[in-house]
Amino acid sequence: MDSITTAGLWDRLTGIQPEPELWLVIATGVVAMAAVAPRPVWRISRNAITIAHEGGHGLLALLTGRRLDGIRLHSDTSGVTVSRGRPTGLGMVLTAAAGYTAPSLLGLGGAALLSAHRITLLLWAATALLVAMLVMIRNAYGLLTVVLTGAGFVLVSWLAPAEVQAMFTYGVVWFLLLGGVRPVFELQAKRRNGGAPDSDADQLGRLTHVHPVVWLLMFHAVALCSLIGGGRWLLAL
Repeated sequence: MDSITTAGLWDRLTGIQPEPELWLVIATGVVAMAAVAPRPVWRISRNAITIAHEGGHGLLALLTGRRLDGIRLHSDTSGVTVSRGRPTGLGMVLTAAAGYTAPSLLGLGGAALLSAHRITLLLWAATALLVAMLVMIRNAYGLLTVVLTGAGFVLVSWLAPAEVQAMFTYGVVWFLLLGGVRPVFELQAKRRNGGAPDSDADQLGRLTHVHPVVWLLMFHAVALCSLIGGGRWLLAL
């Protein structure tokens, strides 16, 4: 029985799901835009982008051999990821650069999976990443945010019909692609007004002796290229 169950789960994970109609793909993109563009809605939905942002910092810290002490997510949609290791060097640079690029790159990866009709694999992969991140959360608000987000993925992956799963995954990927663009413009505006002196771009400037504006341009390039490339995959262009 265990082997049959394991085989069934593997088949479900690696199976190919039907491609949704084009109108549904476009509709989920419109809904995602509605979650990103209006400021009152963005104040809430940005929490999900912060999860991806801080998760990116945490993942690169681990991959580069740094010690990840914890992640905190705050109700103002800010976040802090604390890691230990060399204060300079490639590992620190990659860790600092991972935040603003993570939502867009996750969206691009999700678009690649959806273009290959791997809806279930995307749902399970996202759930696994959220569970891994949950272990490193160090405050109550962050714990609540990640648990609720993960619960949404679990419920959809196990209980929802195929059509709902398709709508949910396409909406999430569109949201990551679109939501990865706005924070970079917000950071640019803050820096223009003299704010955010310890932003990721400024930290990278001090680490690499490359002007923070160059890093801002890199963030913009990753976000916009991911949106264009991911959008083409989602729309099958």
